[in-house]
Amino acid sequence: MEDIARSVDLRHLRYFLTVADTLHFGRAAARLGIAQPPLSQQIRRLEDALGLRLFERSNRRVELTDAGRVFRDEATRILADLEGAVEAARRAGRGEAGVLRIAFAASMMFFALPRMIREFRRRYPAVRLELRELSTASQLLGLRTGELDIGFLRQPDPDEDLHIETVMWEPLYVALPRAHRLAGRKRVGLGELAGDPFIMFPREVAPGLHAQVLALCRRADFTPNVVQVSRELYTTVSLVDAGVGVTVVPGSVEKLGWKGVRYIPISGGQTQTRIGMAWRRGSARPLLKVFTDLVRTLTADRRSGAAPASLPPL
Repeated sequence: MEDIARSVDLRHLRYFLTVADTLHFGRAAARLGIAQPPLSQQIRRLEDALGLRLFERSNRRVELTDAGRVFRDEATRILADLEGAVEAARRAGRGEAGVLRIAFAASMMFFALPRMIREFRRRYPAVRLELRELSTASQLLGLRTGELDIGFLRQPDPDEDLHIETVMWEPLYVALPRAHRLAGRKRVGLGELAGDPFIMFPREVAPGLHAQVLALCRRADFTPNVVQVSRELYTTVSLVDAGVGVTVVPGSVEKLGWKGVRYIPISGGQTQTRIGMAWRRGSARPLLKVFTDLVRTLTADRRSGAAPASLPPL
């Protein structure tokens, strides 16, 4: 079988299919742009390699044998598969096909990520997106090990292994029970909550945002009285609704829609959280470039913002 595979190449298949289509060696040679004798020789070599006759020849006509008809069907399929493979490879080379593994913080699903996914899938239907909701720490590990291609991180720190590009800014809100004394206000100074119990997420879940919230509290001259730690946004908001305490969350969390919770902007400057798009340094995948270019286009109106002074530049 290996000897036959080495003896038969794509040229033989194309020559054979042209003769099978025209059933005339002269017309087939003209279509291929070669002389008839070399074409006849190549078909004879193909038959010798296969050990069977593909054509019945006479002075008046050329016909396919039964074996020739089967070989015609299979050769047609092989060439079609090859053309499909070539086109698939070209799409991948242009960043229009393949698999892209994307991770995101939970609150990104309430902000801009659905729009990004929807638009990318509309433009590039041949790309399969693998979406994972992960904490910042898990995203960083997956990006470094190559298990992830893209991560969306809140308040990310610089990382020597990753390229991190700020794509959006989002305001921070305080989340209060509706019965809270400040729930009717349009804006709340964080210092006004100095005596309230706080619900916080652990540092390992989102270290950058955790540090930012603590820094904002220190700037307001108090250390939050943390009475409950929660890893999940849903749980955090539910605890606020239950009157356990107050918390600071990205503004998009308001879309969770808890009736017993008020989300109020924080007064004072530098109360925005930064969202960074991260990928491994040195990655040159065309698919990665296509996706990041689209994200930049879709978030052009959200990339400006006053970065907190405590954040080093990327």
